[in-house]
Amino acid sequence: MLSPRLSRVPSPSDGLWPRRLLAAALAAGAAAVILAGLLRVPEMGASVVSAAVWLSIGVRWLTGRWWPRRDGQLRWRERVSGRDRIEPGLVARRSLAGWVDLAAEWVVLIVIGSGLLASLPPQAGWAGIVRPVVAVGIAAWLGWTVYEQARFTGQLALTASAIRHGRTVLGWSNIDRVSPHRRDGRLNGVRLRPAVWQSLRPAPVVGGRDTAVPEERLIAAIEEHRHGPEGLVVPQPELVEGPRR
Repeated sequence: MLSPRLSRVPSPSDGLWPRRLLAAALAAGAAAVILAGLLRVPEMGASVVSAAVWLSIGVRWLTGRWWPRRDGQLRWRERVSGRDRIEPGLVARRSLAGWVDLAAEWVVLIVIGSGLLASLPPQAGWAGIVRPVVAVGIAAWLGWTVYEQARFTGQLALTASAIRHGRTVLGWSNIDRVSPHRRDGRLNGVRLRPAVWQSLRPAPVVGGRDTAVPEERLIAAIEEHRHGPEGLVVPQPELVEGPRR
């Protein structure tokens, strides 16, 4: 089974610390702004809170049904910040739908959190403890998502050492078949069928709706390099067209 790599202790000399520190600074700034706003949420009526929460959930549901066209290309970069190293490789950015989904998730969480804080009875002594705990939890989670977006180069990357989608890292050595993955009747990512199954988990899927590169281009790139990924260390032409159907 293709499985994610085990987490490694960061090396002081892996070259990623400037990226980590920048991502941490951005995350801390975003978390501080969100925390300050949540701690100033005024008391609101139950009907207002309920309407806001259901409206945000409805918007999130609608964004998940929106499928704009994806026509991005894999672009070669000399320095790709991965999970535990910097190396050359092909990078696919996050799609417009992916950014909208991420923003919608933020909105839903902030609205639900704000509604919870606004509904706390101000006269209750325990509310003074619950309010900062809830606000810090929401701000920390949203700050972590900012860190994740700033920490890695692109949403998906193909390098000589691995295929990375978000934080998930998959090796090249156990790929038997590469095929389009369908979910809810739509193409949504590329399925990497392992040559040797090592667990009962389904085959991993990379790319998809949150990645700007369409499935046919991603399949073409993986098929081209899966038997010789070391070739990714040299500049690569952009994959403009995938295999013909």
